[in-house]
Amino acid sequence: MLDELDKVSLVSSLSSDDDDAMTSPTSRLDGYRFAVKSIEQITRRPTEFARSMLPHPLSYQELAHDPEYMLYNGRLTPSAFVDVSDDEMYWKVRREVILRHTGELPIEIVGPDAERLLNRVFARNVSKVQVGRCSYQFACYHDGGLINDGVLLRLAEDRFWMAQADGDLLNWYRAHAVNDDGSPMDVRIFDPAVWVSQVQGPRSLEVLEAVIDGPMPERFNYFDMAAVSIAGQPVVIGRSGFTNELGWEFYLTPDIDIAAVGDRVLSTGDAFGMIITSSGVFRARRIEAGLLNAGSDFDATTTPFAAGLGGFVDFDKGDFIGRAALLDADRSCRTWGLRTNGGVADLGDTLTVDSRPAGRVCSSGWSPYQQCGVAIVRMDDTTVGPGAAVEVVCADGEVRSGELCALPMYDLERLIPRGKLVDIPEVS
Repeated sequence: MLDELDKVSLVSSLSSDDDDAMTSPTSRLDGYRFAVKSIEQITRRPTEFARSMLPHPLSYQELAHDPEYMLYNGRLTPSAFVDVSDDEMYWKVRREVILRHTGELPIEIVGPDAERLLNRVFARNVSKVQVGRCSYQFACYHDGGLINDGVLLRLAEDRFWMAQADGDLLNWYRAHAVNDDGSPMDVRIFDPAVWVSQVQGPRSLEVLEAVIDGPMPERFNYFDMAAVSIAGQPVVIGRSGFTNELGWEFYLTPDIDIAAVGDRVLSTGDAFGMIITSSGVFRARRIEAGLLNAGSDFDATTTPFAAGLGGFVDFDKGDFIGRAALLDADRSCRTWGLRTNGGVADLGDTLTVDSRPAGRVCSSGWSPYQQCGVAIVRMDDTTVGPGAAVEVVCADGEVRSGELCALPMYDLERLIPRGKLVDIPEVS
C-alpha cells in the first residue's frame, strides 16, 4: 500500500514542475479523445462493475466494423466505425436505409396512478395520448429548467414505456410518486430491461414489410406503435427515430429470442442496401432537423421556451412540476440553427457578434447535403435570431462567418418522417 502511495506522490510532484500543466490542467489531453473498445475476454471471472457499461444484446453485429463505443444511460452505443465514415452513413440514411442499435433507456410506469404521475412529471398532457400511440415528452425541475426528454409509448390504459435520452428520470418518477397526503401512489416504476434499435431512411418501411411475419399493421402512421411478429418473436415497433427521416424503432424485451429478431432484420435489410451504423449517422442529420440532444442542446439551466420547445408546454392540463416557474418565465426562444461555410463550429462559448461574446455552440457537424458546417446554438440575446450574422471559432482554430437560421433547416413541416414527402437528394 505504501508503494502505491509513493507512486501517486511521484506523479503529483512531476506534474507540478510542468508550467503548462499548472496553468492548463487539461493541456496534456489536447489531441486525444476517449472511447470504449471491445476486447476478447481472456478470463471468465465476473465483475460487478460491468453493469455500468452494458452492451446492446445485438452489439455482436457491429464488431466486424471495429467500433468505438460511448456510454449512454449506462449502456454502450457505438460512436464510430473504423470502416464507415459519418458522411457515408449520412447519405445512407438520406437515400436508402440504415440500422442502428441505440442506448435509449425505456422505463416502465404501470398501475392505476401511472397516468396521474406522468401528468405531474411531464409538461405535456399525457391524458391525450391514446393506447397504441407515442408522444414526445420532457420533464422540468421546479424552477422550469429541463431535466430530460424522450418518447412515451402508451401500451395500455395503465401501462407506459418512457424511452428516455441520456440521464436519470427513474428516480425523479419515484420521488414524486406520492399523493398529497404523503401516501404512495398505486404505481410501479422500474427498468424492464428493454433495448431499442432503429431502422431509418426512405426504404425503411419496405424493410419492415419484408421483415415481419404477417401483414403490415393496419394502422402505423407517424408516432403510432404496434405489436408484430418478427422471426416468430413478439416485438413492439414505433414510428419514430432520431434522424427526421422515414423510419421505425423496435423494442426488444428480455423474454424473446433477441438474436433471432436482430439477425432477421439485418439479413432482410441487405436486399434494400441497408447497413449497420454508429451514432455518426444522425449527428448532422438531427442537427439539420432541430432534434435536440439532452445534456448538450439543453440542460437544467434551459427552459422549454429558451430551447424552442415552448409549443409543447400545456398550461391548461393542470398542475405539473415547473408550471409555476414557467408561467413567469421569458417566452423567448434562444435556440437556433447555424450554417458556417468552410468549417465546423467548435463547441462551447465560441460565438461572437461584432467581436462581443454572443452565445454557445451546443452541437455541431458537417452536412454533406448542404456542404457547410451546421450547428445548434443558444444565443445570449433573444433579439438575435434567424438571419443574423455571427462569427464562430471552428474546430480547426479558424474564425469563420456564419448565419443563424430557423430549425429545422429544411422540411419545415417535417413531412419526410411522416411519409408525406419523398426527398432523396443527390450525393454531392
